[in-house]
Amino acid sequence: MRKISKGDQIIVIAGKDKGKIAQVQLVVEDGAKVIVEGVNTVKKHVRPNPMKGTQGGIVEKTMPIDISNVAIYNSETKKADRVGIKVEDGKKVRVFKSTGKVVG
Repeated sequence: MRKISKGDQIIVIAGKDKGKIAQVQLVVEDGAKVIVEGVNTVKKHVRPNPMKGTQGGIVEKTMPIDISNVAIYNSETKKADRVGIKVEDGKKVRVFKSTGKVVG
């Protein structure tokens, strides 16, 4: 079970976007990196390709950020929090370490 998964509210704890709160769009590379909405955006120069019908220019693209640079956001405490795993009713659930409440 992953500590951070798609749809989670996270806060960036390191890097140029430190302090931003956003939502995870995708977990890539066996859980090592995540793509987060509006975080780690870069400008990519794209060459026009008339065969494919693409226009050239400068495109904003969201790049993956390492999972160690983000933490799950706890809306109760309004801070970054760590995640633990508990077994409830025979199923594994993710819980916040600070409050013990279920993530979700």
